Amino acid sequence: MSSIMNYIVDEDLINKDPNGFLLDLNDWSEEIAGEIAAEEGIVLSDAHWQVINFLRRHYIKYGSSPNVRLLAKVLTKEFGEEVGNKKHLYNLFPHGPSRQGCRIAGLPLPNDCVDWPG
Repeated sequence: MSSIMNYIVDEDLINKDPNGFLLDLNDWSEEIAGEIAAEEGIVLSDAHWQVINFLRRHYIKYGSSPNVRLLAKVLTKEFGEEVGNKKHLYNLFPHGPSRQGCRIAGLPLPNDCVDWPG
């Protein structure tokens, strides 16, 4: 169950900004990801988790969230054209692979996000 500025998980209040991004990245869990996705009408599949886990690894390694161009390029290089294809990414995250993907992954929005506000 979500309120306007919080997610509630196991009776813990998880703070978010007005756009739904977590205020504390350490609050993220797979359960939170599922709740954020459900709020956005997405049922997480293995394909979603592949992108979400990639986004989180990228953020941990580089300290930033990739924009959609970089996301598509790096996913293509690592997993092949089928995974990095922008059409595929937008099918998974209709409101933008960077914006929506990062929100579900518990990461901040990339500064140069081209799929904002979508």
